[in-house]
Amino acid sequence: MSLPLIPPMLATPGTLPPAAQDARWAYETKQDGQRVVAYLDGDGGLVLRARSGEEVTAAYPELSPLSGVLGTTPAVLDGEVLALDEQGRADFQLLQSRMGLAHSPGRAARRAAEVPVHFALFDVMHLGGRSLVRLSYVRRREQLEGLGLEGPRWSTPAAIVGHGEEALRATREHGLEGLVCKRLDSVYEPGVRSRSWIKIRNMRSEDVVVGGWLQGKGQITGLPGAVLVGQRAGGRLRYVGGVGTGWSAKEREQLGALLRAAETDVCPFDPVPAVPGAHWVMPRLVGEVRFSTRTRAGLLRQPSWLRLRPDLTPEESAADLPDDVD
Repeated sequence: MSLPLIPPMLATPGTLPPAAQDARWAYETKQDGQRVVAYLDGDGGLVLRARSGEEVTAAYPELSPLSGVLGTTPAVLDGEVLALDEQGRADFQLLQSRMGLAHSPGRAARRAAEVPVHFALFDVMHLGGRSLVRLSYVRRREQLEGLGLEGPRWSTPAAIVGHGEEALRATREHGLEGLVCKRLDSVYEPGVRSRSWIKIRNMRSEDVVVGGWLQGKGQITGLPGAVLVGQRAGGRLRYVGGVGTGWSAKEREQLGALLRAAETDVCPFDPVPAVPGAHWVMPRLVGEVRFSTRTRAGLLRQPSWLRLRPDLTPEESAADLPDDVD
């Protein structure tokens, strides 16, 4: 059967719905993976497509048995492909070693044996020859749960209705990426970033020491386009990434003046990171940054600048790397 191409519906960043509307929303755990739409043709065929529409079926050979789980019933399913760490939490860094292998089936098969993925299914947009996109979230969820999609490499994670504050708190306590809030009466809007789905990402903030900067381009040539930051580990300053967002124009100019006054030819990070075009500075400026998670190497994911901390010296900063960073 020929199935319609359905680009995934997207969530809008935001906050929890008002308490008075809490019972009108469902809450699902936000997973840190690759968004994938699965097309099961009911004749043993399976096609996986990324959010961009690119076919990625060959990148995840361990998901091929999904093709037969619904028998002759064709379906289009929405979900997230995850790579799980030892604690069963989604680890995007692990997943990156699996992404981009759609045209290298041999390499994909080898990586599948080392880093198997899991497909978390959370919506169904087409089933048994019938479009479900105009049905409400509640009715689509009933259809999805009725399919019994639980297997060795896929599952249908639970969604709860109401209790949004408790759900968000639980994601924070368990170190999860965040929460997606979905209005119970919402239809599926293919390819639309909708206010009917709200995503909330759990962010952390920590102090960092500025050890360098990269020059901006275009209108900000001569000013910092990003600052290179580190945190202490074992008596040395370890590089934890570049931060390129979070300043106003005035703050960028002020920071640029401070960085130029602190320039040095000596890299303060140990080991020296491979950052082409870096300008090193004496590590005396402390800042506070917000970020989502860390990679296994300790790099900050999705960092943004919050503020300078002139009240702290690098020695006073409580910005030590976690003990479990590789």
